[in-house]
Amino acid sequence: MKRFSALFLMSVCGAVLMLAQAPRNEATAFPPLPTMRKAGQTVQMIVDGKPYLMLAGELHNSSASSPAYMRPIWEKLAALHLNTVIGTASWELVEPVEGRFDFSAVDSEIAEARKHGMRLVLIWFGTWKNASSSYVPMWVKQDPGRFPLARTKSGKPGFMGLSMDVLSPLGEAAITADAKAFRALMRHIREVDPRHTVIMMQVENEAGLLGDSRDRSALAEAAWAKPVPSELMNYLVQRKATLLPEVSRVWGAQDFKTSGTWTEVFGTDAFADEIFMAWFVGRAVGRVAEAGKAELAIPMYANAWLGPQPEQDLPGQYPSGGPVTGMLDIWRAAAPRLDLFAPDIYVADFEGVCEGYVRSGNPLFIPEARADLPNLFWAIGHHGALGYSPFGIEDLHDFKALGAAYETLAGLAPLLLKLQAEGKVMSVMEGNAASVTAFEEATGLGVRFGGLWSVFAPPAPKNDRQKDMAPAPAPDVEFSTRPEKDTRGFAVAIETAPHEFVIVGSGLLLTSARAHIGTIDEGRYENGRWQPGRRINGDESFSGNFVALGQEFPEIRRVVTYTEP
Repeated sequence: MKRFSALFLMSVCGAVLMLAQAPRNEATAFPPLPTMRKAGQTVQMIVDGKPYLMLAGELHNSSASSPAYMRPIWEKLAALHLNTVIGTASWELVEPVEGRFDFSAVDSEIAEARKHGMRLVLIWFGTWKNASSSYVPMWVKQDPGRFPLARTKSGKPGFMGLSMDVLSPLGEAAITADAKAFRALMRHIREVDPRHTVIMMQVENEAGLLGDSRDRSALAEAAWAKPVPSELMNYLVQRKATLLPEVSRVWGAQDFKTSGTWTEVFGTDAFADEIFMAWFVGRAVGRVAEAGKAELAIPMYANAWLGPQPEQDLPGQYPSGGPVTGMLDIWRAAAPRLDLFAPDIYVADFEGVCEGYVRSGNPLFIPEARADLPNLFWAIGHHGALGYSPFGIEDLHDFKALGAAYETLAGLAPLLLKLQAEGKVMSVMEGNAASVTAFEEATGLGVRFGGLWSVFAPPAPKNDRQKDMAPAPAPDVEFSTRPEKDTRGFAVAIETAPHEFVIVGSGLLLTSARAHIGTIDEGRYENGRWQPGRRINGDESFSGNFVALGQEFPEIRRVVTYTEP
């Protein structure tokens, strides 16, 4: 019996030793790859296997090139309650000598983000950065024979009186080299970041051509005279009934021809040129993305300098060929491995831009915008945005309202994302009459903008209110990142049960209307769990008649309503 026990013990110990020495199963050792997943009528970012809301900020273009420069900035970002930083990886630093790679700046970003409990989205500054090729390595800049430049009618591309060197999207050597460098970067990230601190990549930045509606280089002129590629024609013919109107209008003006040269199929105006550019720019960016995904298949997107927009009405006044909303069909055909297309929004019509980018099923992510709280909550509450990111985030370290908003949303995110998938999240914003009507119908509560004491004050004249709330139109450039004053009221409501709502917002009152206010509780959410505060009644709600949401920082209320039998 003792001998049997000893043999049994030895066999158990041997099995344990073999298991200890066996290679670890990476599928169980590390979290799954970040991905995007459809959830009800929306699409959500999935990180560590769970829905994830990017409460982000984008660094200035040059900040991440120096780990020493960034060192004190990370603490400031943490104080803003960011969970995601949009950093950079530039071709000129990654491959300073052809075939020799340096990932030290990227490694520092990954290490610091992980140290501070944040995730990273990295921008690949490769062939294009704001329609310029300023981030390509010197060995590319100094060899225009191998890496041909785009040309315009007047010579060099340019903007605001400045000329710039821009690689032609038809230059095979340039796109091959860009894709090779990006693939090396993604291979390196796969090797050094098994816990997926890096959750998404932006491939290039605001690609396209400024100064003309079409590249006029010898390569481009030769391509313009050739037939439209069959891949594009097949895509358009198969989806003719559902194409966005911008492409359908240009193609339809030529009787929807299914073959021919670019002129024969699309015509000769600036918007025909834009389709040509969108195809070749999109193909180039798509090839870079495809090379990267072969190494690490995390979500990837392309961003757009918007157009048409005020004072930039024609392609070339904004980057012709970029993934603007009217060219999304062309980009989908050209770059099928990209997961979404993202607007950089600096124009006044924020809501209109969002509508344009979601109208054909494109998930909304805003990688660049001003630090504007009403827009932040509108994007997340009304469109289920994957995230929102003010540009030049290190300049905003003292913007307490943004930090408070991100802290509030971080605690609320698990509940919000769960019920977002069930269609139980809605938004309201001052100046958007349709949102007020929809909000009142859904909640049974009346909406009045202003603080609690505004109940006894006459409403501001309509024109004055609109003037105060609307930011002035601005060109789509990154000169100013400080938040502009925006006093619009806004709220996001989450229906947690019949007649029960969690409401977060600022600058408005909710009143008893079709439904009566039963109870009002203040508090906060931590990791999706409700931490109750005061029960609001009496003077603070005028005896249960009003739910007031503060004027400066977003506040949360849990509201139970009832209707009379």
